[in-house]
Amino acid sequence: MGAEKIRESAIAGTWYSSDPVMLQKELAGYLDRADKPVLDGELAGLVVPHAGYIYSGGVAARAYKLLSKDMFDRVLIMAPSHRAGFTGASISVADGYRTPLGVVPLDRHLIEELRKHADIIGYNPGAESGEHSLEIQLPFLQSVLGSFRLTPLLVGTRAPEFCMRLSEAVAGVCGQHRVLLIASSDLSHYHPDETARRLDGVCLKLLEALDPHKLAEEVENRGTEACGAGPMITLMHACKKLGANRCKILHYATSGDVTGDLSGVVGYAAASICKGAENG
Repeated sequence: MGAEKIRESAIAGTWYSSDPVMLQKELAGYLDRADKPVLDGELAGLVVPHAGYIYSGGVAARAYKLLSKDMFDRVLIMAPSHRAGFTGASISVADGYRTPLGVVPLDRHLIEELRKHADIIGYNPGAESGEHSLEIQLPFLQSVLGSFRLTPLLVGTRAPEFCMRLSEAVAGVCGQHRVLLIASSDLSHYHPDETARRLDGVCLKLLEALDPHKLAEEVENRGTEACGAGPMITLMHACKKLGANRCKILHYATSGDVTGDLSGVVGYAAASICKGAENG
């Protein structure tokens, strides 16, 4: 048996601390300061931002505060590719992802099942190399869940037909297991704060309405912006196929709330998608 292939951290020491003790302290600080949201039913999915922790860690913590040790032992993250352009989705061939908190093993069973959808899911090494949008979630998950198996999907397109097909694959593979689905996305980029809040408000409203079709339409027509639009649209479709019927915005902020510079900001949101009683 050969040595394990580990995907080394691309962002430790820049986007978050490379020192495990400092990183744990940083994560604990964000989680301690976050109010614990009320879970509106059975948790199916999360939307979380993916900037450096100094900018979006406080927002991400509002979502991760919902989790506790051993609540899930399987996590599927859909995240956008910022460095490689491609059609479809890319799934890692590594055995694990390393962060300063240790190695997260990949979920071989779910990955092999997803690979059967070879017309839409393959492997693009350029997508994984240096990408931050998926890795940035892992230390938070390691901190709140403890051990878990990861299915990492980097999404190369936001085309509505593709998102629907990917959601069918994800829901089909995850339906027989208890898997937390996550979409990694920031919202609008580099607009004045007032413009950003208007654009982001459209996205938040459609997230809360759990309306992936309308979100896809608004993104295409530039009525709103999200670098992880494909993952978010796919997440909503997949969660609905798995029985989810409600979405709650847990927190929204912009980088200007941290830096004080409102001239060109990035929007961040945390949201939960749940299965709840229709009249609950």
